[in-house]
Amino acid sequence: VQLVESGGGLVQPGGSLRLSCAASGPGFVLDYYAIGWFRQAPGKEREGVSCISTSDGSRYYGDSEKGRFTISRDNAKNTVYLQMNSLKPEDTAVYYCAATEDDCSGYGQEYDYWGQGTQVTVSS
Repeated sequence: VQLVESGGGLVQPGGSLRLSCAASGPGFVLDYYAIGWFRQAPGKEREGVSCISTSDGSRYYGDSEKGRFTISRDNAKNTVYLQMNSLKPEDTAVYYCAATEDDCSGYGQEYDYWGQGTQVTVSS
């Protein structure tokens, strides 16, 4: 299974970005996986940002992301998106997507597959 993130970049505070996580692999079916987004800023621990489950499409967000970020999935395209609005400097980090055949979790060790990450920088 391969996960490839894209869509990161430099944006001013208050701006928006949409991250994509494209999944592929022999026999891979996105329907069977919960997809989580994590981020890691320099000198900080990795933290969970959002997750979308496979069973009923339930969506989960960290407290600081609620109301600003929206996660969605397009199973036909094997892609999960993270729409990020009202971005703040503290959102600056490398963002990773990860896949698990289990349900959503905020713990990175619960995930089996990871992308290489995409840099998001929020600065004026």
